Amino acid sequence: MFLRTLHKEAKIRMHPSVILYPVLVQVLLTLIVYVRIGMVKTRAAATGSVDLKKTALHSDAWPDDVLKVSNNLRNQFESPILFYVLCLTLFVTGGVSFFSLLLAWGFVATRIAHVFVHTGSNFVPLRRRIFTIGCMFLLVLLGCAGWAVFSAA
Repeated sequence: MFLRTLHKEAKIRMHPSVILYPVLVQVLLTLIVYVRIGMVKTRAAATGSVDLKKTALHSDAWPDDVLKVSNNLRNQFESPILFYVLCLTLFVTGGVSFFSLLLAWGFVATRIAHVFVHTGSNFVPLRRRIFTIGCMFLLVLLGCAGWAVFSAA
């Protein structure tokens, strides 16, 4: 019954601009990680736990807590780029549906969870699971975007 309802909702077209809400939240998340990297680098420099001259050429000269946030910041420019492209494709083609919006929010939720795990405990099996779920959201979102492109043609 739930799947039948979801299938009906998937056909409902929505105003294309609603797909930009999760996009803006993902952009905000990236900016928050930028602020966080500034904070942890400032703290590392203030405590003297880093050789600042070495950091000019070697990013691994930073302590582990800085490297975790730095690695996560780099991650914000990997799979989220695909997310942006897919959302913009849905926006441009007018192919935004309840289902695609649900997928977009699901992806953003996994990215938020990924930030917390990656910059916190950094428990790799959990981080990998969260990343995999996010990629599944992207894969299905790709199907929605592909359908929207072919339907618009």
